[in-house]
Amino acid sequence: MRLTSAQLEQFDRDGYLFFPSTFSPEEIKVLTDEVPSLYAQHRPENVREKGSDAVRTNFAAHMYSAPFARLARHPRMVEPVVQVFGEPVYMHQFKINGKMAFDGDVWQWHQDFGTWFNDDQMPEARAMNVAIFLDAVNEFNGPLMFIPGSHKLGVLDAGHDTETTSYPLWTIDHATITRLITRGGLVAPKGPAGSMIMFHSCLVHASTSNLSPWNRVSVYLSLCTVSNHIRRFKRPEYIAHRDFTPIECLPDDCLLRPYEVALPWKDGTPEAALR
Repeated sequence: MRLTSAQLEQFDRDGYLFFPSTFSPEEIKVLTDEVPSLYAQHRPENVREKGSDAVRTNFAAHMYSAPFARLARHPRMVEPVVQVFGEPVYMHQFKINGKMAFDGDVWQWHQDFGTWFNDDQMPEARAMNVAIFLDAVNEFNGPLMFIPGSHKLGVLDAGHDTETTSYPLWTIDHATITRLITRGGLVAPKGPAGSMIMFHSCLVHASTSNLSPWNRVSVYLSLCTVSNHIRRFKRPEYIAHRDFTPIECLPDDCLLRPYEVALPWKDGTPEAALR
């Protein structure tokens, strides 16, 4: 999958691209059929909501689930990022965010690179998120909100919020967010399951809690250029990966055919990956 000149210009201007219905219902079903068994496991990779058994995010499923291992090598998700950066990429982070019906909590205003810089010592913002919707996303079930153009401001001042939710985050204060929205506006891409979003690691974003009866599960590949790999191993490896091997894509039909993939954590998370 290659981006057009117009798409590259739009990405440079806005900091994100939205691709409705990029994956077919058949491809999405392969993934959604796998999610309940992943969320049911009491592995360290499952972070649950504060005061709830609902999964907030599942990390590193590509290390022990065959469908998600294939997704991690999918050309529709990886090749556009390689095109933008002009360099091979590795998997910095892989997560299935659970924003479950009635239980999905907020994700505060933040830049992902802020966390990657502060916690992992990633040198530059040569990393990007690519996400696909496993459920339809509407205005009621906590869609991602972006401030277009905010990626051009570089790394913003942020405070380390360890109290609001079950997952610590480097968050941006309300006065700054008000100023940024006045400057750049606010958007919330919505669409059917199988839609894909690609967004810059400095793009300011957030999502509200999900008070609707509809789940909003999404998969995020955080892809970093190999030369820009992290320098600090402060967080567990299942959150911030330490294997900087360039991703080799599988064929485009990899979700519908059983291509062989390595599953090194299938029998449990290695002790070394917990530190």
